Amino acid sequence: EGRETHLRVVLRVRPLTCTETRRGDRQVVHSLGDGAVHVSAARHDATFGFSAVFDAGASQEAVFEGSGMRQLVELAIDGFSCTVFAFGQTGSGKTYTLMGPLAQNETQPASPALLGLMQRSFTCLLEQSRSRGSDLALSASYLEIYNEQVRDLLSPGPPCALPLRWSKTRGFYVENQLSVEFESLETIVSLLLQGSQRRRTSAHALNRHSSRSHALLTIRIGSRAVSAHPAPGEGCACPSRQGTLCFVDLAGSERVKETGSSGELSVEANSINRSLLALGHCISLLAKPRGKKTHIPYRDSKLTRLLARSLGGSGITLMVACISPSSRCLSETLSTLHYASRARRVTIRP
Repeated sequence: EGRETHLRVVLRVRPLTCTETRRGDRQVVHSLGDGAVHVSAARHDATFGFSAVFDAGASQEAVFEGSGMRQLVELAIDGFSCTVFAFGQTGSGKTYTLMGPLAQNETQPASPALLGLMQRSFTCLLEQSRSRGSDLALSASYLEIYNEQVRDLLSPGPPCALPLRWSKTRGFYVENQLSVEFESLETIVSLLLQGSQRRRTSAHALNRHSSRSHALLTIRIGSRAVSAHPAPGEGCACPSRQGTLCFVDLAGSERVKETGSSGELSVEANSINRSLLALGHCISLLAKPRGKKTHIPYRDSKLTRLLARSLGGSGITLMVACISPSSRCLSETLSTLHYASRARRVTIRP
């Protein structure tokens, strides 16, 4: 607490798809162990280092344990503001890493071995709550940023745009968002699946289920400490601290030429790329040595406003960079690797 630390950045390399294998794509990304990964292709030969690297054979459980996600859940219970976000090219495995198989729903749940970081974190959170014997108040909100509009994924009825406000005490926040209390794993998983099914997705040449919005699921964890000497007329419990655990599934960066997008898909892609560019710009400025930092333009997009506290404030952040090993995706893969390398230099003070 109060000590300067760097963002934790881990890398996940997905397997080659059947389409890429049939097409004859070469694998140009190779894990070297000890958090290092090597890219070898024509005119490109580079090595990158991260806190951890998970290759194509890594299980969902290995990613959860090796990324530090369990510690992040425990820190959120202790009252810290914690964020994990996945980023990378469209079709690189971000949503699978966070949620697991796309086909799952309430009537057809995913196999336990395939569950992503989110469901595993919910289980860990509820187990920790029971083992600590603490009185935790848990609630969840789920938003998407679609074409620079913030929309609630849990409110009934068609999604409508919500205003984004700023205050000195709260920073940037979304007005009128629905927050739902929960006590069981079944309830929070149901909220996750319901909200995810309402999220905007479309098919294009690189991904049959491409996310067209950035999604933010926030768990608020309020713990109450028992007071030995309550004041007359008051209960025996008093609020002590509140932590948050926020999961951010960023829409994938994409090149319209590669995806074959047109019309509405092209408009969505441009909006996605602009917000990711704004995020990359903020990360580049935050990564500069202390003393050389200038104004950080968080107001350039709705995404950077909502992530301002996670990136440059007093929160604790885990970044999961997802890439394809295919030679055809080399340009986007290198872009993600450079992006992630810059993020490793960002310092925070939890």
